[in-house]
This record gives sequence, structure tokens and C-alpha cells, in this order.
Amino acid sequence: MAALRIIMLVVGAVAVLIGLLWIGQGMGLVRWPASSFMIDVTAWAVRGGVLALGGALMVYYGRRVGR
Repeated sequence: MAALRIIMLVVGAVAVLIGLLWIGQGMGLVRWPASSFMIDVTAWAVRGGVLALGGALMVYYGRRVGR
């Protein structure tokens, strides 16, 4: 169970960070890299929100597994 907990925490945290980046790019707040096709495309902001939410749920359940 300890390995599952660590995997869920790491994958969840990475998903949250990537989701936040996608939200920023989709909303035009993050313009890095400048040649990204995701900049100012709101569909990527929505996808980023879904990914960040999924990652947050993984972190939440990963923290509960160890109890």
C-alpha cells in the first residue's frame, strides 16, 4: 500500500501542475513557450481544469490510503 500511496501522490501532484499550466496557457496568462498552439485556446483551459481536478482527487485519495 505504501507504493500505491507514493505513486498516487506523485502522479496527482504532476497532474495538478500540468493542469494549472494548461489553464494558464488556455486563458493566455502563460505565454511559454511562445510557439505553443495552446495559447488563447479556451478548450485547453477546460482540459487543464479537468486534469487539475483529477490530480487533486488523486492526491486526496493518496493521502487517505495511508490511514
